[in-house]
Amino acid sequence: MISRALLLGILTWLPFTTQALDIDSQLNYCHQQVKKALQRLKPYDYKMEPRNILQGQSVWNCREAKAEEWCSGFWPGVLWMDYATTHDKEVKRAAEGYTESLAFLGSKPAYDHDLGFLVINSFLKGYEQTGNQNYKRIALAAADTLATLFNAKVGTILSWPRHVKDYGGHNTIMDNMINLELLFWAAENGGSPLLRDIAISHATTTMRHHFRPDGSCYHVAVYDTLTGEFLRGVTHQGYADHSMWSRGQSWAIYGFTMVYRYTHDPVFLSFAQKVADIYLKRLRETSDDMVPLWDMDDPRGTTGAPKDASAACVVASALLELSGYLDGWRGQLYRQAAEQMLTDLSTERYQSRDKNVAFLCHSTGHHPAGSEIDASIIYADYYYIEALGRAKQILTL
Repeated sequence: MISRALLLGILTWLPFTTQALDIDSQLNYCHQQVKKALQRLKPYDYKMEPRNILQGQSVWNCREAKAEEWCSGFWPGVLWMDYATTHDKEVKRAAEGYTESLAFLGSKPAYDHDLGFLVINSFLKGYEQTGNQNYKRIALAAADTLATLFNAKVGTILSWPRHVKDYGGHNTIMDNMINLELLFWAAENGGSPLLRDIAISHATTTMRHHFRPDGSCYHVAVYDTLTGEFLRGVTHQGYADHSMWSRGQSWAIYGFTMVYRYTHDPVFLSFAQKVADIYLKRLRETSDDMVPLWDMDDPRGTTGAPKDASAACVVASALLELSGYLDGWRGQLYRQAAEQMLTDLSTERYQSRDKNVAFLCHSTGHHPAGSEIDASIIYADYYYIEALGRAKQILTL
């Protein structure tokens, strides 16, 4: 991990905004945007889930709720989190409708690893708010389905079955760390204890092979399908194989923090700090605020490379959780860094406000493919409202 002196310096490198983070005000802002979005989505077609709002547009572009659409669970999750704060009955009805459109995930074979993103954000968020036993049943079934992608020789879950030939082996992407929560949750809520073993194996193998010595991650780790040997680390959505793709690093911070939540293994806690520290160090070196460039090695820098607000939202949420596991200066530093991220995200520079019905602008989806660049994207909103909810619990104590 990086030295205390360097980490403490991170909090003094920016001309921080003088505006204090008013969490209740920002949660109310989110609620107002949700209400505007619901009004524009009427009459609801629950099979079409919001995905993005591109520049110049004002309403959500929706995609069909199906296994191939990895973002389908985020909008139901946004609604459930908004309902948890507001208890708005209209929001709850919409959350139920958009969640139930994904019920097929409890009986469909795995398309890929994104079952976690799809189910955690919809059915588990809904189960937390309602205790609906059908939500629990679907989540448990989906966890069993996700486990079918586990390769015991490799020790990880296969991310993209359709890309095995493209990569010449068993591919595992950093995003997959987030999906482990579904397995951990299932093992603790009536599912097989083996699901926990699979999740720990995946996290351990990822920790061993998916990172460079400084703690930065590859997007994709490729393994020999038959022997389990690690072959190489490459990128798919980042600038280059050697670069730090910001959202990929954010998945690592969030993922290993979550694994510690379920295991209480100090090895994972230490590693979560390592991957967070290099993110904060590189953020200091490459950004003009607490929202990163889409890739911290894009040579255009702050003069030409687009930002990725979604990465900042994921990291802010993760650091708030991580700070709760640590005493002293390090926990305080992560908490303050997360608060500053949310403060920056809550300014006119990043909030959509009257531009469109999303919470935030300036996220980047798949830059190499030219997709969703400098856009409002649903997963940015999901992790923004999640981070605000965590901040309300932690920062107002």
